Amino acid sequence: MKPQKIILFIATLAVTLYASAQDKKVGGPCEGCEAIHESLVPFDRLDALTKLPDATWDGKKPLGINGIVYKADGKTPAPGVILYIYHTDETGHYTAKKDAKGWEKRHGSIRGWMRTNDKGEYKFVTLRPAPYPGRTDPAHIHITLKEPGINEYYIDEYLFDDDPLLTAEKRQKLENRGGSGILKLKDVGNMFKAERHIILGKNIPNYPINQ
Repeated sequence: MKPQKIILFIATLAVTLYASAQDKKVGGPCEGCEAIHESLVPFDRLDALTKLPDATWDGKKPLGINGIVYKADGKTPAPGVILYIYHTDETGHYTAKKDAKGWEKRHGSIRGWMRTNDKGEYKFVTLRPAPYPGRTDPAHIHITLKEPGINEYYIDEYLFDDDPLLTAEKRQKLENRGGSGILKLKDVGNMFKAERHIILGKNIPNYPINQ
């Protein structure tokens, strides 16, 4: 490697490590949250809309989920927030491609990234996931957030209000991190739609009050 490239590599690594060290640590343990950094598109170039690999209108009705991410006051839109989502396929498995690397091996290939726009908006299109085979966990979509100056952390999964596995007992145990993740689907003809707004820091341990 040429000296100039070595110097550039070291400088880039130093900046990355410094930025990471400056992030406020919130949210508690979060296995797999680092997968948010596996985006092939740089964070600053991500769009507010993403279509997951399974999304199709070929004899199926996809699911479109949109919402606004607000700052901790619950009123001010939060631009530039990264959202990472992943979920099971229609058989309830996290199926990965043969050449999968990193966390894709465990999270499967049905995953995607978004960056909220100036209005705090985000949207993704996918197919409704299935619950784990032979288990009582409701079907869900995992979500991890990364906002400027704070480490990545998870919030409540997207759940489906009409899911029979989402019992009253399970509803009572939800932490409502970022606000409720329970979706009420609306059939609009060629697809299902649902809305979820997110409040940064809500019920997140060690979240800075003045953020």
